[in-house]
Amino acid sequence: MLQVILIRPGASDFSDQGRIQGTLDVPLNEHGASEVAQLVEQLGSRKIDVLYCSTCEPAQSTAKAIAQALNLKLKKLRDMQNLNHGLWQGMLVDEIKHRQPTVYRQWQEQPESVRPPNGETLAEAAERVDHAVDKLLRRHQDGVIGLVVPEPLASLVKTRLDREELGDLWEATTAHGSWQVVDISSNGVAARGQAASKK
Repeated sequence: MLQVILIRPGASDFSDQGRIQGTLDVPLNEHGASEVAQLVEQLGSRKIDVLYCSTCEPAQSTAKAIAQALNLKLKKLRDMQNLNHGLWQGMLVDEIKHRQPTVYRQWQEQPESVRPPNGETLAEAAERVDHAVDKLLRRHQDGVIGLVVPEPLASLVKTRLDREELGDLWEATTAHGSWQVVDISSNGVAARGQAASKK
């Protein structure tokens, strides 16, 4: 059986402020660096074979710190760049809620039907995620791999792995500094998941 440890990067100023980060490369802040130190401590007792990460700045910084501290091989995944929120990037979630209440509700209830201005749809992002996850599942039949990806991409990855509902992507957008485990059986279907750990 393969075990995937899904790790969300530490916080940036944007995530702490409730801003949509998307594909913008906003570095970890002090809070984020502290969260990464906690991640290193929490994951230290787990045997991880290899660590993969998204190409965005927070994911790379988080993954590099974990890889260095735990002496892991680190590999970047090109297809795992975060969801492109287009003109929403840099905006506060509350701004969208007040300026575009209908779109805000759609993104909450039927996110697959929404394309942010100049951004990509969930279906387009999911296609990238499916491709990347399929490659990982073919490459790793068993063992333990770590995967550092930001939200809301992490929610797409989790959905692809465990076939569960996406949940509230507005809430997920600001999630950071946590990790959870998904066990994948030999037929590529999640056997069970463990709750996320944070702080």
